[in-house]
Amino acid sequence: MGRDSILQLLGARTVRLAPMASFTNAAFRRIAVQCGSGFVTNEEIDAEALVHRNRFALEMARVEPADGPVAMQLLGNSAASLVPAALHLAEAGAAAVDINMGCPTPKIVRHGKGAALMRDVATTASILSALRAALGDLPLTIKIRGGWDESQPNAVEVARMAEDVGVDAITVHPRTRAQRFGGRAPHQVIGDVVRAVRIPVTGNGDITSLAEARQMMAETGCASVMVGRAALGRPWLFDEAYERMDAEARGAYEARVVGEHFDLIEALCSPRQAVMQMKKHLALYVSGRQHPRGWRGELFALATPTDVRAVYDRLSAAPLAVSEERRDAELLPA
Repeated sequence: MGRDSILQLLGARTVRLAPMASFTNAAFRRIAVQCGSGFVTNEEIDAEALVHRNRFALEMARVEPADGPVAMQLLGNSAASLVPAALHLAEAGAAAVDINMGCPTPKIVRHGKGAALMRDVATTASILSALRAALGDLPLTIKIRGGWDESQPNAVEVARMAEDVGVDAITVHPRTRAQRFGGRAPHQVIGDVVRAVRIPVTGNGDITSLAEARQMMAETGCASVMVGRAALGRPWLFDEAYERMDAEARGAYEARVVGEHFDLIEALCSPRQAVMQMKKHLALYVSGRQHPRGWRGELFALATPTDVRAVYDRLSAAPLAVSEERRDAELLPA
């Protein structure tokens, strides 16, 4: 049923783009899948906003046939909002509904959402039970952290509870909420969860390459791996063929992918939104290269998609100023 559906969605593509607020919209999700990502999860949607038919929430909740299978992630703190929001997503065509239980942002947890759901396991169990009953056979998944803080490292407890109430799969980011993104992610926590439950577990945290993803799967036994910040500005990370290309072939590949990404942004967004989205991704695509002083300030003056493309063509031709490892470290902030 749900577990079999998740395994079918994973298929052979077990390295996947992680959901990231303001980044994993339809355009970037499609590009990641085109580059080899397994099935993807959208950026979080606030359940209350969706229930109250907020315009932006409704737009984020759209699923188009061109998207392929997409898990839709919800952020909430009660069955009263999460259940109707989940039913909306099911009707919209979500391949699965994912509940965000890992966001560490203060303004989120202050309202009992995200990682705050890990503090009261009994209440969260009742929420997940209500979702399970409402969604029928549609896969229900959760994304959790290692715990609230070092005094409450309860990922295993939460995972067992989730399995007991009928959750079909779990993604684990092993840092606690208190750690946020500091230090190295303790991947052994993922292995602890894998050994504690029978449902598929996806690992997440500090993965910057396919090789590291394979290593995580081998060491922890997780069924798949999500890659987040390291894929920003580098969606070709998911493509095994890219690893075997020479520098010239890589440059041509990158230019094609960026061009297609910008095409998708223009097709899916209003002109004003398109320029904003393109500028944000442009900065990521050219990060780590040798650019003239003040180049970031130049981005603010860009007013049309044509302007953005022209600046990308110029900046992307600059040689690398830092190694890939240094770039990844900068994308994994303390």
